[in-house]
Amino acid sequence: MSGDTPEPGHRPLPEDSMPTGGVNAPVPVAAEATPAVDPRLIVRQEGLKGYLIEFKRRLTSGELGSAPVVVALVVIWAVFGSLNSSFLSAQNLSNLSQQIVGTGMIALGVVFVLLLGEIDLSVGSVSGLCAAIFAVMNVTHGVNQWVALLSAVAGGALVGLVQGLFFAKVGVPAFVVTLAGNLGWNGLMLQILGASGTVNLSGKDIVSRLYSTIYGQQIAAYGLAAAGVVLFLGSSLLDTRRRRAAGVPYRTLTDVLVRTAALAVVGFLVAYTLNQYKGLPLALLVFVVFVVVLEFVLRRTPYGRKVFALGGNIEGARRAGINVDWVRITVFMICSTMAAIGGLFLAAQIQSASQTSGGGNLLMNAIAAAVIGGTSLFGGRGSTWSALLGALVIGSIQSGMNIQGLSNAIQFMITGAVLLAAVVIDSLARRTQKSAGRA
Repeated sequence: MSGDTPEPGHRPLPEDSMPTGGVNAPVPVAAEATPAVDPRLIVRQEGLKGYLIEFKRRLTSGELGSAPVVVALVVIWAVFGSLNSSFLSAQNLSNLSQQIVGTGMIALGVVFVLLLGEIDLSVGSVSGLCAAIFAVMNVTHGVNQWVALLSAVAGGALVGLVQGLFFAKVGVPAFVVTLAGNLGWNGLMLQILGASGTVNLSGKDIVSRLYSTIYGQQIAAYGLAAAGVVLFLGSSLLDTRRRRAAGVPYRTLTDVLVRTAALAVVGFLVAYTLNQYKGLPLALLVFVVFVVVLEFVLRRTPYGRKVFALGGNIEGARRAGINVDWVRITVFMICSTMAAIGGLFLAAQIQSASQTSGGGNLLMNAIAAAVIGGTSLFGGRGSTWSALLGALVIGSIQSGMNIQGLSNAIQFMITGAVLLAAVVIDSLARRTQKSAGRA
């Protein structure tokens, strides 16, 4: 029969390879991925119940955000506060807010590189190099402090440009480029410092003043908190209006007000604590401004969307017309520039640039701060607020253990354990997202 005769060039499948339901039976397919639902739509439809639905969805899909680090910070403060009441004193917390700025600035740059799924192992040496450039130019050679400051920051940007070119254009892995840079820039720092090996800052220069200045008027801290709340409320309402006009999901007015109230509580509590000691440290203010501005760059500009696109799917980004090489180079420039700024704050903290600048565990602390704060090592997920939260966690651990008189060995082990826990959480969250079809 013609129906039983196979066509030329075709071979009939064995019976045991046919679908069990016959030729017309549906072929089994993979389980459907969990559909992405905008949280604004859930909250608007369900009200208060929507928050619970969205929270449960985030947990089950691995979208933990900053929740783990916030919980960790609360636990750390509770433990050290119970062991020694001075840990939660206004003086210690105010000092802590200044001490985390140097490492936090470096971690801000690391966040950008991690968003690409890459790593920069040279940030410690770059911070020491740029601190040495400023100190030698301003103190040793008497160059104007502003010129010395701009030269140091420009030096950091130049380092990032060189490393970015090797990575993006030559194709050398970022790990190798920055590992070589870690050695090379450290050697250049030693060469710049010269035979003495140490250059002490005057204490009256712009870098020292940026670190040590504290605004004692209470209106400064409270004013900053109020300005932050107003700025957040205004931007949220503007975003809601824009999204509503575009016909896409938006946050309800209640949702916006609840978030604004939560920010107000945190902001004014921080302001109150700072005012109980000396007031608002200028270094903390500068750090927060950098966090907010760079977060705006990442979330609200085409450049930021390109960074996330590369971290999520580099081939897809390339096919979408994104200049991959340019984004990579600029990201490494941002990272090294922030390392330079962080190095200047660290030099101001100890009032010198020396052969040990940028050494020790600075590199690990900067990378750990970004990862512990919630930026993924796998790229495509993170925030500049990760740098602030992560630096606060690491700084709190170090401060608490110093108060308890624990050795550096114990501090290193505990910090390493916290870093490992953060990476484990990140890995598990990514695995959960994959299983939910969201990664």
